[in-house]
Amino acid sequence: MEDKRYAVLIDADNVSARYILAILDEMTKYGIITYKRIYGDWTNSQSSKWREELLANSITPIQQFCNTVGKNATDSALIIDAMDILYTGRVEGFCIVSSDGDFTKLASRLRESGMEVIGMGENKTPKSFKAACSVFTNLEILLEQDEDKAKENISQETIKGAIVEIITENENNGRKTGLGALGNSLLKKYSDFDVRNYGYSSLSKFVEEMADTFKLYKKENIILVGLQDVSVKREELEDYIRQCVWQSKGEGVDLAAMGQKVHKKYPDFKVKEYGYSTFQKFVSQISGVEIKTENETVKRLMEVPKAPLWRGRRNK
Repeated sequence: MEDKRYAVLIDADNVSARYILAILDEMTKYGIITYKRIYGDWTNSQSSKWREELLANSITPIQQFCNTVGKNATDSALIIDAMDILYTGRVEGFCIVSSDGDFTKLASRLRESGMEVIGMGENKTPKSFKAACSVFTNLEILLEQDEDKAKENISQETIKGAIVEIITENENNGRKTGLGALGNSLLKKYSDFDVRNYGYSSLSKFVEEMADTFKLYKKENIILVGLQDVSVKREELEDYIRQCVWQSKGEGVDLAAMGQKVHKKYPDFKVKEYGYSTFQKFVSQISGVEIKTENETVKRLMEVPKAPLWRGRRNK
């Protein structure tokens, strides 16, 4: 099956340039980016940080002057381009990057035309835009998850984490990971990836050296890559975390303290063995609990409140 083609359209007025690497990396999970366009007034000094990223990431800037005070000309330009691209029939999906709720109608219209719409924005993005997308990704979480990938020199540990993510993603979708497909996925994430930079002659040798995490095996003459059995079952970990939160009797548990509790009870626990780059990302997918941010440094795990059961009364 061929990868889906996507148009990535970025609203420079409502998204910070610091997210660009995380955005492009996230889109490799969905398919191939055929359009990369960003919209803004590039004569404005506020766009200087974005200008530095355009050439490095091969993004086409679309100039849109702000001709009228109080009117967002960037939104109009992005919407017109999206509809033009839709009618070319050259893509199967769109990624709209903005924290602006004005793109709600656009997302709905694209989905009505059979397009998959990946939305990306900051936590402040209105719920209407989030709901209109096929999938919406919070950029703050994405940046935290991929912060190590923004480094110019890719460490072997970073590549190891990426392999875990690729295999886990495939397993969640009921697919095996072939060695060749793994190499292609790594090149999508890191265009300059080459095992020879790490002293290996082939990808198989590179993976074999990390036998504590990965295993190679054959099936119908195809070499597959899988994860070694983890030291602690995932279900057991999730049950323990839920139990700690429930025992707090509504007060919740500090996220950092929860991490210490887990490592104390399970000394061999390594979050990357489960396909996550941070403990926060691992915890965020556990049903029955949620992360509440109290301030910039304090985050607490809280029990998800149960919806009340309302009993209607019959009119006599």
